[in-house]
This record gives sequence, structure tokens and C-alpha cells, in this order.
Amino acid sequence: MHSERVYAPVVDGHNDLPWALRQDFGYDISAAGLDVGQPRLHTDIPRLGRGGVGAQFWSVFVPSTLTPEQSVVATLEQIDCVHRLVAAYPETFEFTRTAAEVRAAVERGRIASLMGMEGGHSIAGSLAVLRAMAELGVRYMTLTHNDSLPWASSATGEGEDTGLSDFGRSVVVEMNRLGMIVDLSHVSERTMHDALDTTRAPVMFSHSSCRSVCGHARNVPDAVLERLPDNGGLLMVTFVPKFVSEACREHAEAVQAKRLELGLPVGFHDVAPLEDPTAAEAFTVWLREHPAPKASIADVVRHLEHARDVVGPRHLGLGGDFDGVPELPEGMDGVAGYRPLLDALAERGWSRDELDALCFENALRVLEATEEAASPLA
Repeated sequence: MHSERVYAPVVDGHNDLPWALRQDFGYDISAAGLDVGQPRLHTDIPRLGRGGVGAQFWSVFVPSTLTPEQSVVATLEQIDCVHRLVAAYPETFEFTRTAAEVRAAVERGRIASLMGMEGGHSIAGSLAVLRAMAELGVRYMTLTHNDSLPWASSATGEGEDTGLSDFGRSVVVEMNRLGMIVDLSHVSERTMHDALDTTRAPVMFSHSSCRSVCGHARNVPDAVLERLPDNGGLLMVTFVPKFVSEACREHAEAVQAKRLELGLPVGFHDVAPLEDPTAAEAFTVWLREHPAPKASIADVVRHLEHARDVVGPRHLGLGGDFDGVPELPEGMDGVAGYRPLLDALAERGWSRDELDALCFENALRVLEATEEAASPLA
């Protein structure tokens, strides 16, 4: 039974379907059966419709463990995947670059499809590559992924948090000039502040939640959130269980420690090597004795309400990270999960204006402001 409420179309900040299509289907889009439903994935066309998704930033993610040259090639393959996905289902998707194109696509009943690069390793230290990616339609870049770069520290990278280097600041300046949104999910706290000190356009967190509610390093401290209104930026709250629930965060840390102890791989995105069967069985036994707790929609609501208190309703959005994580909060059926979340917010008294801003208008405002900040190449 679905809600009878009508919400604005959802602009989602981050979906890893292109990488899932690579890993699970070898980029064979027709084999994925997205039009009829695909239970192996969080994302398919029927559930996008049930979730009310009107615009999607598809992540053209590649792991930060690749070499610079491999990263560029793999990112181009991801971009190609998004273009082929849109071409395969033209009655459902429409490739867009600008806020005006997003609005027009939504008016036509299509899901506006944008792209975001997840990690500065995708440009291999080259502003020319950054410009080429922008020409191909990439609208944001997350400055780092899980590993630090020579020019930007990651929230989960090793070593000292050195923030942005001079080159890192030049990347932010060039992104402003290109009209590319600076995405601060995944980066360290000092990198967040350095980017906010450098940018002349609004920033976004494409898929992060609130650190004061759940203490994961991937979440955003209040001291950074408090700067978003002056910047005009956007926190797109994510649903990753270990980012929204303290119990899930603690269990995830215990899982990683146990797998490292047993010599088992810990990366979700990387292609896993063959596991030692004895170690794998030992981990299975441990997991049976230490079952994972479940996150809930109520956990996500707590982050959204805290963020609303800190930054106000005009600086909030949604960034699910669907198909980028192994588990979702209970009650979320992949990309269809927006509907029960929005119902929960409405039941807690969120106004129609607040929900419209959360779903659609805030993200479009950031897109427009970033386009207005762009300037020609000197």
C-alpha cells in the first residue's frame, strides 16, 4: 500500500548503478533487465517510479586503489555506461547538464540523468582531464574517495589531515570556472574547510550524514554544516546504515577488524581476491555469533531533523548511495525507499514547502548557482 501523498520529484545526489552494472553484468545493460525489475540491484525502472525519482546524479565511480592511468580509463568507461543507459531507455531517462534541462526533462516525464565523479583520482592530477570530463557532461566531482590524494586529504585516508594543497585549491577554482559542483563527501574535515575557504560557488555533500548524530568519519561535523548557509551549499543526507546508526557503525568497525585479523579482504567496491576457505569459515562463524544490527528509516529521519536544525530547510537534499552499499535501512526497498521516508517526515510535521525544497528545489538552486559562477577559459 503506497502513500496517497504527492511529493515533488526527488533529485538524488548519488547512485552507484553504473559500477554495479560493471561488476554484476559486465556493462551489458540489456542483461540487467532494469525495465522489468532487478532484485540483485537497488535500482531499476519500476522502483525509480515508485520512489518518485525525477533526477539522478549517476556516480561514475572507480576505486581509488587503481593507478592514475587506470582511473581515467575506468572513469571514461563509467561515463560511457551512463550514456548507453540513457540511450537504452529513452522513454525513461534523459541526459541533462543544466538545471533548465533537468526541469524540462521532468516536465516531459523523464528521469533527468546527470553525472558525478566520485574521487579526484579520476583526473590523475591533470586539470586538462578535469576539463575533458566536464565536456563529457560530468557535473560534480567528489574531491577524494576513501584514500587521500597528494592534493587532498580523505576522511578515511591514512596519515595526517593536511587538507588541500595549492594544487587542490587550483582544482576547486577550476571546477568553479567550469560550472562543476565541488562535492565534499568523503573528504577530511580540514579539506572541507579549505574548500569552503576557496570556492566562490556553492558546495555539496552528495551522500553524507551528520557526525554529531553518528560518529562515522564520513559524516559532516556541525562546525562545517554551520558554514553551508553562507556558502549556499547543500547536505544530501545518505542512508548508509553505518553512517546513520551508531550500532551499525560499531558493528562495521568490528567486522573490519575481524576480517583484517583473519587476512580477508575488506573493500566492498574492489574485486575481491580468492579468500582462504578456513578464514572465510571462521568469519562466518564469528558473524553468526555477532549478527549485524539494522538501521531504520527513523535513523535517517534523525539526521535530517538535526541537519534542518543546524543549516535550515533550504540546504538539505537526499543522496541515497544506492547500489554503493551492501545493506539498506529496514523499510527501504532500494530507490523505492524515498516514498516511506518522505511519509515519515510528513507525519512528523515537515511542511509541503520543506519537503519540496528537500526533494527538488534545493538541488536545482545549487546547480543554477554553480552554472552562474562559471566563466570562459582565459
